[in-house]
Amino acid sequence: MHTFIVKQPVITEKTLRLASLANTYTFEVARSASKTQIQQAVEDLYKVEVTSVNTIVGHRSQKATGRKRIKRVQSSTKKALVMLKPGQTIALFDLSGGQA
Repeated sequence: MHTFIVKQPVITEKTLRLASLANTYTFEVARSASKTQIQQAVEDLYKVEVTSVNTIVGHRSQKATGRKRIKRVQSSTKKALVMLKPGQTIALFDLSGGQA
């Protein structure tokens, strides 16, 4: 069940800054997942202790594409900001080894 809750990590400049400064990691999650389910899934997948979970739900949007300006609908997404206990990290967000 946990494999369907956390879809993928969100890795952008802003999320990497949050990870290094505030020990907060961002994941794209299933829309039906609750905060407790997200907490349990992250703890099981990455073997860390989660202190808090905040969620953000993006709204559906339409975009006109093509010559006839056909409307294309982008589905809504749900992101979870997961704060870990001090001293714990997730290796996916580590950039210390690759930069000079």
